[in-house]
Amino acid sequence: MNVLLIQREGIDLHHTLFESETSRLALRFYHPKKKPCGVYISVASLGSALSLVSELRWYIRRYIREVLFEVRTGVFCTHSLAQDVYYERVTVLVPDWPFRRLYGFQNGRLISAVVMTPKSTIVEYHQDIIGVDTMLEIWCTEEELEETGVAEPEIIEADDSPENTIG
Repeated sequence: MNVLLIQREGIDLHHTLFESETSRLALRFYHPKKKPCGVYISVASLGSALSLVSELRWYIRRYIREVLFEVRTGVFCTHSLAQDVYYERVTVLVPDWPFRRLYGFQNGRLISAVVMTPKSTIVEYHQDIIGVDTMLEIWCTEEELEETGVAEPEIIEADDSPENTIG
């Protein structure tokens, strides 16, 4: 089991975590690896991964964009899905998990997130991921499916009040 901590824009997460004595103590039994998008940590099990993430929650709120858990090589799940699997024990991950997103990274920066249709493959999304150097398949809960994690432009809704209409 592995945990991938995706850092926020402009943060060197590896440096930030090792700068603090508290996070150094939490990570003392692990060997976090610096990745262009954040930090990759190998742990023994999903339970220990969730425990470590719990210990790092202060840093997660401030410096981390998203926490992902590697369920199989190259396939990650969200924190919410991992909690459902471990604590609720009602969710069972199957090879053709229907709720998936595809993240595209360029130079360690998340630049695209695409909602994948059930039973599709990464290859089918080559037009959506042009210019990326790393792609990750992310399994999520049905509720999280539309939350892509990529900043989208602000949408300003029109004011339909009578005093703002033309006519």
